[in-house]
Amino acid sequence: MRFTVSSTALSSKLTALSRVINSKNSLPILGDFVFDIDNNVLRLTASDSENVMTTELPLNESDQNGRFAIGNKNLLEAVKGFSEQPITFDVNQETNIAKITYQNGLFSMPVESADEFPQAQTVSESANVISLPSNVLAENIGRSLFATAQDELRPVMNGIYFDLTADCLAIVASDGHKLVRNLVYSVKSEQPASFILPKKPAMLLRGMLQKEGGDVVIRFDDRNAEITFDDGIIVCRLIEGRYPNYNSVIPQSNPNILNVDRLTLLSALRRVQPFANDSSNLIRFHVEGDKLQLNAEDFDFSKTATEQMTCDYNGTPMSIGFKGSSFIEILTNFDCAEVTLQLADPSRAGLVLPTEQPEGQNVLMLMMPMLIND
Repeated sequence: MRFTVSSTALSSKLTALSRVINSKNSLPILGDFVFDIDNNVLRLTASDSENVMTTELPLNESDQNGRFAIGNKNLLEAVKGFSEQPITFDVNQETNIAKITYQNGLFSMPVESADEFPQAQTVSESANVISLPSNVLAENIGRSLFATAQDELRPVMNGIYFDLTADCLAIVASDGHKLVRNLVYSVKSEQPASFILPKKPAMLLRGMLQKEGGDVVIRFDDRNAEITFDDGIIVCRLIEGRYPNYNSVIPQSNPNILNVDRLTLLSALRRVQPFANDSSNLIRFHVEGDKLQLNAEDFDFSKTATEQMTCDYNGTPMSIGFKGSSFIEILTNFDCAEVTLQLADPSRAGLVLPTEQPEGQNVLMLMMPMLIND
């Protein structure tokens, strides 16, 4: 079997697929890429047994169809360094050797039969279906990943929750201290359905989706999801369990409204945060009139920091404490010029929203406050 492919296209696909493969595998073949040549198209597959990702690229030429598996590490390192050029694979499945020829040389590697590679889980015929633009899904996953938990006792919190209702699709993540809720109004269904996407396939998907790509189609049942995008498919096992009622923790009436430049606040937090106590990471927000003041202190090491900035505030004077690192994450995951903080009192959750919402969407982030000693 002989075929020729673009070096940079192959390297790009293999790099993306390599993120699926674990460093230690229950089956040795799970450390391989599967090459499947069919009618001058190369289909590449990688798996960790729970997640299977497949992507395609056109071949310059091929002389026959066939399948084989090849170890990921050596091949990936070898093709990474190539400038754009055609590389030719000459695979002898009797001797189980692949010779890879390029502009200035060649190397050879062992190959294995792809028959031992585990098949992807199937999604039932009665699966629910969601379709949305790839850029919208990529943005929402990217905005939500940081808020997922690492909680062995509550595994449902370790993924991103997709909640399809008659009004919209809600994409939610929370670790119990912070929460992200994205509403996509263009996606809705009279038949409510939901699933929890684990963090790993969510990260894989974010890396693969193109900003200018077409629609992503998600088919899912109680156990598995099949996600089809521009030039690939991810099949993954879902997190089983009931996600908490996220709407019940979002305050409906926070009357104190603060508008502030996002980058100005983000820069100030980054300057002040190193002076906060290492264990609590507490930053005190004091807002009054048109002034927002940030205070951090660590009396154990005689460190304090204060910074003021102008803002637009409509509400009663207030001091409220937030975890500095979490607030920095929240501001980093917005891409708007200005954010709005909606506050009630120092003991209740604060909401952070973009002053201008993305078209057809509603984005909201929630932060639980920290106790401050006046």
